[in-house]
Amino acid sequence: MKKIILDCDPGHDDALAMMLALASPDIDLLAVTTSAGNQTPEKTLNNAMRLLTLMQHQEIPVAGGNRTPLLKPLETAGNVHGKSGLDGAELPEPDFAVQPVPAVELMAQTLRASAEPVTLVVTGPMTNMALFLRVHPELTDKIERIVFMGGAMGLGNWTPSVEFNIYVDPEAAKIVLNAGIPLTMAPLNVTHQAQILKPEIEAIGDINNPVAHAFYGLLNFFERYHEAPKWGFKGAPLHDPCTIAWLLHPEMFHSELMNVDVETQGELVRGETVCDYYELTGKPKNTDVLLDIDRDAFIRLITDSLKTFN
Repeated sequence: MKKIILDCDPGHDDALAMMLALASPDIDLLAVTTSAGNQTPEKTLNNAMRLLTLMQHQEIPVAGGNRTPLLKPLETAGNVHGKSGLDGAELPEPDFAVQPVPAVELMAQTLRASAEPVTLVVTGPMTNMALFLRVHPELTDKIERIVFMGGAMGLGNWTPSVEFNIYVDPEAAKIVLNAGIPLTMAPLNVTHQAQILKPEIEAIGDINNPVAHAFYGLLNFFERYHEAPKWGFKGAPLHDPCTIAWLLHPEMFHSELMNVDVETQGELVRGETVCDYYELTGKPKNTDVLLDIDRDAFIRLITDSLKTFN
């Protein structure tokens, strides 16, 4: 069983990543920490609590993290995720308490308490992760790997070559990518292939449990933003659950090991993940970059996972 901490900014696709982790008997979700990104820090924290209440996992400790990026002002994605950050479904109000420590300290407590290394899954901006590495460098040997959704090799979704999570806090991402910890990156190259189509969303509507009903509403809302012709999508790209899907079924993906770094200075490309696919820099290969996915198997995993709830 793989032990993980999920650092997220829910967000529709973060919600799906959390659902996959909770549904799988092969993953032990030790803690959830939240960052500001898809929405403001108050909203992302509340959304994580509402999701765990919906899925009846109030035993999992939750802590709120960064309120702003390391250096730049916070920018959110309310145009994608709605006013609440999880528009499209009526979610229950949280019926348990947030931990009385910040995210970085909950991460530290969780790693200290674990007898085996823990995988950190980051599906939002990397501010909490970067702060953790700065505050608790003595615990880095307890981290098995960092699996993150972020970046792009080529086309971006927030500026022409920059993906949103990295755009929000490029300096934090640069700290994490250069920390010497094994990394797996789910960039837009793979997550834009991980689309759920309208008939597949409708099929989720036929699953008869409250969790599936909630995700049916969430996915319908999320899909509408992606109907803009400029994207060329047939459905909605499910970015963040690619991280958990890779942990469960790496055979579902094709990946290449390469050096990845983050540009923090460029006028036009601040936040770009620079992927050395052709080994031009001579820098060590620090990141396993996911580039292709078996979309049908991925959608089956999501659908089957939703069926496990009561």
